[in-house]
Amino acid sequence: MKRLLWMFAVLALAGIASAQEAPQAKTQDRMFFPRDMFYGYGQFDLAGPHNEIDPNLCRWDAGQDGGVNAPCTAFARYMISGNIEIRPFGRGIFRRFMIFGEPKFLFGKNLPQTLYTWSFDAIGVERSWGVGIYLGKGFELRATQHSMFSRFGARDRYLGVADLGPNGPWGRYNTIGVRKYFGQRRW
Repeated sequence: MKRLLWMFAVLALAGIASAQEAPQAKTQDRMFFPRDMFYGYGQFDLAGPHNEIDPNLCRWDAGQDGGVNAPCTAFARYMISGNIEIRPFGRGIFRRFMIFGEPKFLFGKNLPQTLYTWSFDAIGVERSWGVGIYLGKGFELRATQHSMFSRFGARDRYLGVADLGPNGPWGRYNTIGVRKYFGQRRW
């Protein structure tokens, strides 16, 4: 009899544990465009003098081509960047699918060793986007397309002999990768 009660208690505890593992809110998610379909962040970065962000549009010695009046001053002081993930499906096998984008906007007018300003002149945008699927246990499979750097305004033309062209730091490329998430934030 004690053995039977002990087995019943173990089965009851196992049933409670499995009921706690399956939250009821998941079954009430909408199929298309669930309430929590957007995830991401925005970020503002400031690079101090003698530490400018180099989008690789101008040679490092661009100041030798005219000093402070050199035409190629595409070294950034400010960067506004972000990441957005869109998970448009709330239920079914497609709930693990996502689309993401990561733009980086650069601003400034500087030349290493020659000209240091706090100007907020627009330089351009570097962007990547792609699709991913959650595989389980913190793993995601991602296909990413990184576009070439797009210049803005007066910087969208030939900037003299120090101009390196439109490729930016990485140029255009595509990748297939696996991302692993780990840990849990306490805040």
